[in-house]
Amino acid sequence: MDSLISPAPCVALDAGILCIDTQQVRPQMACCYLIERGDDLAFVEAGTSPGVPALLALLEARGLARERVRYVIPTHVHLDHAGGAGLLMRALPNAKLVVHPRGARHLIDPGKLIAGASAVYGADAVQRMYGEIAPVPEARVIVADDGLRLPLGDGALEFIDSPGHARHHFCVWDAASRGFFTGDSFGLSYREFDTAAGPFVMPTTTPVQFEPEAWRQTLARLLAYAPQWMYLTHYGRVGEVPRLARELGDGIARYERIATELAGVQDRHAQLRRALSADALAALRAHGCTLADEAIGAILDGDLELNAQGLGVWLDQQAKPRA
Repeated sequence: MDSLISPAPCVALDAGILCIDTQQVRPQMACCYLIERGDDLAFVEAGTSPGVPALLALLEARGLARERVRYVIPTHVHLDHAGGAGLLMRALPNAKLVVHPRGARHLIDPGKLIAGASAVYGADAVQRMYGEIAPVPEARVIVADDGLRLPLGDGALEFIDSPGHARHHFCVWDAASRGFFTGDSFGLSYREFDTAAGPFVMPTTTPVQFEPEAWRQTLARLLAYAPQWMYLTHYGRVGEVPRLARELGDGIARYERIATELAGVQDRHAQLRRALSADALAALRAHGCTLADEAIGAILDGDLELNAQGLGVWLDQQAKPRA
């Protein structure tokens, strides 16, 4: 390990869990988690390739042997979650990559994944943001069907199919912490928006598989476990799960309504973008957020742009004739 590489910033949580900033775009935008149980370690999420050296430096700084990492677990194959998986796996000789059945082929051969991201962001931006997106040998991949349980230490992790944000998404139930690692299935909750009312949550409708009814069913399924915590990728651990689930469901319903009302306008994307910005600002003001409009915009600009794109794709899919 290059001694000049600083370990990724992290916060120790309960039950042997570290929340690690994967240092994408800005501090506390995206994280991954390192779970330590007995002799076993597991990464949930892999971040992007440029952040992998800092993850490895963190292991070294904490005296954790790479050989102890049993699993690398991206919740889905969007590149802010899985782009670094291939490089991370190269450095972890005993690890298996655990991935949703719909996502496995894209991490074994990431060509289509790169092409899809390039279509959204542009090829230069993909290279700048995500770096090398390396393939993972098929022999090192575990396909996590719904309900799969994998041992970790003296317990297990359970994998729950979680469509709504993406069809290639699962959530990971950790009975030891009474929590779900939710990827994007419990929305976005940036710490800058915390107020006396608690955390704030909003949907993420990144292209191309926003499915509101499936998302509602996913939320109901997660809540049936009575989780104490949700471990979000964007950003960190949140409690108050029933309240946040209600508010996320309300946000999904507003997004549906906004998109439907703007379905036939000429400048649809621009109007979606403006409407989502107004919705976020109104919701944050109701939550007690006192940040300036410009500061809120700076934090949410990229997310709202992708949300508008995702709602546009959803509208186009809704307009297609049913077979």
